Amino acid sequence: MEQQEARDRLEAERSRLDSVRASIAEDDIGGETETASIAELSSAAQHQADLGTETFEREKDLSVLEQVEIEMADVEHALLRLDDGTYGTCEACGRPIDDARLEALPAARYCVAHQRQAEGGLPLR
Repeated sequence: MEQQEARDRLEAERSRLDSVRASIAEDDIGGETETASIAELSSAAQHQADLGTETFEREKDLSVLEQVEIEMADVEHALLRLDDGTYGTCEACGRPIDDARLEALPAARYCVAHQRQAEGGLPLR
């Protein structure tokens, strides 16, 4: 994959992740306690099922935010690799990562074989 094409794809992914992060931030999920996030304006007690739903939604949003932060770190790492000339090579074996893999996942750090090992918790060799 051409370096400029890779940079464009990574920048687009960074922009997409920023949008997701901003939409979650609009709900101010990260800056308030669970009690504050599920409180109603009235003093009437919430039904237990409503509290469960609110708690579930909050946990889901926090999980999405955590995944966005992980993906953002991967994109930033890939951009650094572009700058230092190591983008497109497997961090485990040093061989080129297939262009089809980079097109599908521009922030890929490993070739398919080493990605399987990493996901399986096996040491990378």
